[in-house]
Amino acid sequence: MLLSERLARIINGDVADDAATREKYSRDTSIFERRPEVVVFPKDADDVVAVVRYAYEACGRGENVSVTPRSAGTDMTGGDLTDSISLVFTKYMNHVIEVGGDYAVTEPGVYYRDFEKETLAKSGKILASYPASREICAMGGIVSNNAGGELTLRYGKTNDYVRELDIVLSDGSQIVARPLSMPQLAEKEREQTFEGDIYRKLHALIDAHAAEIEAARPNVTKNSAGYTLWNVMDKERETFDLTQLFCGAQGTLGIITKEKLALVKLKEKRAMLVVFLTDIGILPEVVRRVLKFNPESFESYDDQTFSLAVKFIPQIIGHLGFFKMIALGFAFLPEVWLALTGGIPKLVLMAEFAEDTAEEALEAAKQARAELDGMAVRTKIARSEAQTAKYWTIRRESFSLLRKNLRGMFAAPFIDDIVVHPDDYPTFLPELHELVEGHRFIYTIAGHIGDGNFHIIPLEHMDNPAARAEITDLMPKVFALVAKYKGSITGEHNDGIIRTPYLPIMFGDKMCKLFAEVKNIFDPLGVLNPGKKTGGTVEDIKRSMITHT
Repeated sequence: MLLSERLARIINGDVADDAATREKYSRDTSIFERRPEVVVFPKDADDVVAVVRYAYEACGRGENVSVTPRSAGTDMTGGDLTDSISLVFTKYMNHVIEVGGDYAVTEPGVYYRDFEKETLAKSGKILASYPASREICAMGGIVSNNAGGELTLRYGKTNDYVRELDIVLSDGSQIVARPLSMPQLAEKEREQTFEGDIYRKLHALIDAHAAEIEAARPNVTKNSAGYTLWNVMDKERETFDLTQLFCGAQGTLGIITKEKLALVKLKEKRAMLVVFLTDIGILPEVVRRVLKFNPESFESYDDQTFSLAVKFIPQIIGHLGFFKMIALGFAFLPEVWLALTGGIPKLVLMAEFAEDTAEEALEAAKQARAELDGMAVRTKIARSEAQTAKYWTIRRESFSLLRKNLRGMFAAPFIDDIVVHPDDYPTFLPELHELVEGHRFIYTIAGHIGDGNFHIIPLEHMDNPAARAEITDLMPKVFALVAKYKGSITGEHNDGIIRTPYLPIMFGDKMCKLFAEVKNIFDPLGVLNPGKKTGGTVEDIKRSMITHT
C-alpha cells in the first residue's frame, strides 16, 4: 500500500501524491529543491497527531519516514522542504481563533496579512515582529523561524511575544508549552510521560552546561541560529519556558498547531529621516548618531536595489488601487531623475520615528538630521505616509524584485541574514567587503541597519556549476568573519538546509553537540524535519541545490 493511501485512511484532511502537487511543494524561496513523497493538508490538530504518530511508528520499524511542517512556503533556507511527508497548514488550519485585549490565538496556516487585519480590527494592536515578507508569509513560519523585521529594533523578535504553544511531540503526544514556575517545573518532572522525560532531561542538560550555554549567547539583539538554550531558564523570573526553544526550532523539536501571541499598540504618528550615502566608510558613524534618537525602525537598501526599483516601477506599484498607483508613480519621479542623471546613492538609509504626536515624531527626525550636520550625506525628512510609502515599497519589495525580474539569474540567499553589533561596523564592514568583492557575482544589500542585520543577496547563474561552487566556497568564510565578532550567521531567517552545516563555525563543536543532545531528547527517532538545526551536511546543500533559474 502506498504511503499516501495509508495516511488517507487515518486523517480527515487531504493527502496528495500527484506530480503537480509534489512539484508545487518542492520549492520555497531558497536555492533548494526537494520533492516530497506525500503532501498532507491536515484539517486539525488531531490530523497532525495521526500523521506524526504514524511516522513515529514507521521509524520504530526502521522505515525512513519523516514529517516537515510548512505554512506559506516563504522560507529562504529550505527549512520547510522534505523528500518525505510535507505537512501543509494553509489550506485548512488557517483560522484566528481568538483576539483578546493584548493577545491573539491563531493556527499556523493563517497568513500574517489576515492575522494583522483581524487583530487591528478587534484590538487596535499587532504582532510587531512581522518580517518584510508580511504580505505573503504565515504565522507558523513566523514562530518556527523566530522571525523579526523592521520593528524589531524597538519591539523585539517573535520569541518576545510567544505566550503559549500547542505542540505535537515526535511520538504524537500533545502538550501546551508555556512558562513554568520552578514548583510547576518540579511537578512536570515527576510525570512519567514523554513530556515529563523531556523536562527532566532538558533541565539537567541546561544545569550541567550553564556556563557554556551562556558563553554561546551571541553578542547581538537578533539571532535565529541553533537552539536558544540560553533563553529557556530565566533565573531572575524563576521560570522554565519551552516556548523559547520551540520558537525558532523550525519544527525539529515539535510541530506547532496553535499559537498564543502577545500584541502591542504602535505609536500612531511618524516621521522618516532618509539619508543618502555615497561613502560607505562613514556608515558606522551615521548609524551611531541616528540611533541616539531611538528610531522605531532603521532600514537600508543599496544602489543595485535602487536601480531595480526605478526600472520596474510599474510592477512595484501595479498591485495598488488606481489612485494610490498614480500617487506613488508621481512620488518616484525624483528617483527616476536621479537614475537618469547618474546621482544614485550607494546606500539609502530610512530611520522612522514613531511617537504619540506628529510634532514629537517630526522633532525626533529633525534632531537626528541635525546630528548629521557636517557629514558627507544628503538627507530628507518625509512627514506623511504618502511621502514615506515609496521608500518602504522599495525596501519591502527588494527580494521580490530580484526574484522576478532578472532573467537567467537567481537571487540566491545564502549569506542573506548575518548580524554583528553596530559598534563593530568600522572593522567588520571593510573585511566583509573584501571577502564578497573577491567573487565575481553582483549582489544587493538591504536590511535592518540599526541592529546590524544585513541581507546580502548575490545574483547567481544557478545552472552554472562554478556559480554553485562559489556558494559553498564563500559561506564558511563569511560565517567565520561573523563568528570573529561574536555575531550571528542568521538573525531572522534561521538555519534550514543552508546554514545547519556551518553552525560549528559560530558555536563550536561542543555547543553543537549539545544541540544534538537536545534534538535527541525531543526526537530520538528523527521523525521531525531531519537535517535542519542538527545533522545537516555540505553534501546535503550540494544535492538539494537547484540547477536551473
